[in-house]
Amino acid sequence: MVNFELTREYIENLRELISSKNETAIVNLLKELHPADIAEIYEELNLDEAKFIYFLMDDDTAADVLTELEEDDRKKFLDSLPSDVIAKRFIDKMESDDAADVLGELDDQRQQEVLSHIDDVSAAGDIADLLNYDEDTAGGLMAKELIKVKEKWGVSTCLRSMRRQAEEIDEVYYVYVVDNDGILKGTLSLKRMLLSPVDVSVKDIYNSDVISVKVDVDAEDVSNIMDKYDLVALPVVDSIGRLVGRITIDDVVDIIREEAEKDYQLASGIIEDVEASDGVLQHTRARIPWLLIGLFGGILASWVASGHLDLIEQFPALAIFMALIAAMGGNVGMQSSAIVVQSLASGSVGLETNWLKLLKELGIALLNASILSILIFGYNMFFRDDIALTITVTSAMFSVVVFASLFGTFIPLLLNKFKIDPALATGPFVTTMNDIIGMFLYLTIGNLVFTMLG
Repeated sequence: MVNFELTREYIENLRELISSKNETAIVNLLKELHPADIAEIYEELNLDEAKFIYFLMDDDTAADVLTELEEDDRKKFLDSLPSDVIAKRFIDKMESDDAADVLGELDDQRQQEVLSHIDDVSAAGDIADLLNYDEDTAGGLMAKELIKVKEKWGVSTCLRSMRRQAEEIDEVYYVYVVDNDGILKGTLSLKRMLLSPVDVSVKDIYNSDVISVKVDVDAEDVSNIMDKYDLVALPVVDSIGRLVGRITIDDVVDIIREEAEKDYQLASGIIEDVEASDGVLQHTRARIPWLLIGLFGGILASWVASGHLDLIEQFPALAIFMALIAAMGGNVGMQSSAIVVQSLASGSVGLETNWLKLLKELGIALLNASILSILIFGYNMFFRDDIALTITVTSAMFSVVVFASLFGTFIPLLLNKFKIDPALATGPFVTTMNDIIGMFLYLTIGNLVFTMLG
């Protein structure tokens, strides 16, 4: 493989070769590229150009490229092809999990048409089984291809069976041991098997300490388990413990990336999964709800300020620090909620209760609030000859930082308790609420201080 960089000159050259139907030159141009690089090229071509180069590739490469395409591009491409071509050209060459993912993007009737053109009935059945699982579960992630041996077999029998099974698998991570009913018992080390006498039984040398998940386990939980135990593959079992598939690390990486993108969008106030290529209306629909909430929050903050107009008119210096107090509340709240959301998402919450988390955050908040309050106190004492304003800003800074920290911690914990994605708490909601409360605390404290000292 070469280190590929897509350039405008490369695309123009490829388009000229396609226009002149120079098949040999196109094949030579693409043969050293990784499927992911060819998928990147596809995005710069129109549908007819893409179809032309697709049918010049060998079947395995064409199938790999298809799995690398963005979902929208892949669906448009598949919609332009007859069902028998999809089945024999692509699906036949994919592992069952990738095949199920691709077919899952088609409607039910088209799925059945494609499956009917697959010659291997067993493979078609495996794909059909996977289509029945929710895509966000272990069953929706798993592939049917794996190597399994029975615990009563001898080493020589294992080797013969493994050779046959390995023909259908690209990567062999583990050899799984099952009983006569297909119940997962453990894993078998290739090294130990090769070093054992041929008459030794599998049950005497396999490792019974195996981690597995059931088919209905959430995909995010699967990724956390594989990350925690540093696994490259994870067996999947049904409700009674029968081995039904395996999940490999490449599938989990996709889940981690998708969850990260989703959380990032939620934290940015985008409620739908959108891509840069999506239309104006779709982007607007995804963004406008939180913008409206921010607008409503701003109106509430202005009401809070309008309730203290007399105070601000009498002591206009108060207006100088209004933006600072609001900004600090939003920043502190975002930090606290981001830490909690990160721990919830990674499953690294530990044994702490929600009350312990709040208590810990209170300690952090008090320390941060003290540092910031001392700094703002020193600034006012040095640059401003107004003791009432100094006390107001210092007290408000301390109060707002403590409140924002606890609020930013409490909200994601509350959302998680009610099975709502806690990433929502890191977005405009926390910032908007802290702006309103921060403004209220600042002006209320100002009113008290200036009344007493004014």
